Amino acid sequence: MTNTQTGLLGDKPVQRIGYGAMQLAGPGVFGPPRDPDGARAVLRRAVELGVDHIDTAQFYGPDVTNELIRSALHPYPAELRLVTKIGARRDAQGAWLPALAPAELRSAVEDNLRSLAIERIDLVNLRVFAPEGEVLGAPTAEQLGTLADLRDEGKLDLIGVSNTTRAGAQLALDLVGTLGEVQNPYSLLDRSDDATIAFCEQHGIAYVPYFPLGSAFTGGPARIAADPLIGRVAAKHAATPTQVALAWLLHRSERILLIPGTSSVAHLEENLGAAAVVLDADDMATLAAVEQAGTPYS
Repeated sequence: MTNTQTGLLGDKPVQRIGYGAMQLAGPGVFGPPRDPDGARAVLRRAVELGVDHIDTAQFYGPDVTNELIRSALHPYPAELRLVTKIGARRDAQGAWLPALAPAELRSAVEDNLRSLAIERIDLVNLRVFAPEGEVLGAPTAEQLGTLADLRDEGKLDLIGVSNTTRAGAQLALDLVGTLGEVQNPYSLLDRSDDATIAFCEQHGIAYVPYFPLGSAFTGGPARIAADPLIGRVAAKHAATPTQVALAWLLHRSERILLIPGTSSVAHLEENLGAAAVVLDADDMATLAAVEQAGTPYS
């Protein structure tokens, strides 16, 4: 089996392994990092290694990751695609709160434009909140209409949805016409979103898994590292368990794009090395037997 090295973010060709900037903020994605120069070094090294898709959000920090991206990379390479997320805010204690009113969404887009020092964002994800007791939620027509208005005004190019059900993704596609991506939790340890991946394949939409190594809330990365089946495949390919878990996602669907995050240059280079891991049918069968860990927040 082979995995293609490039994919599509809307109509934009990108390398299938990008970079998620969330971990550049302080502990709990709140406040500044302990080593801002080190954070900027990670961003510069990512671009040096061919990363052309960076995922960020104004509420990471808040304000922190966008300002690091601007200070490290502006003026941006012409091929670099910047993706942000709106729909949340942080309180003084760092809690994650919804910010989904039309005025809040519009303000969030403007804040991203200002902090990144750009006039148009390549893609804006609407991050929805799930009803109590559920993992995924759905956008509303009013929220999607606000993003469509901002697109018409030239403030953004593509609209995406994050943390949404398959029905929510269908609603977004129906209302905005072209959907750039769906960003949901998915990994070897949580394969509960297969129906949404099938939807994205059917409609030519990028699927971008967050928690690609399993949720930190359920010890996902440690489980990946300790799993004997993943370890067996990793040993066969002289790879790390992390690389195998990321490579499995690349093989799972050509619509999948990855945005693994890290604050370490060495870990960044390890993640990008997953693109060179070619899994065969026996590997995929072995990995299909990996025990799942439940929903992301359980």
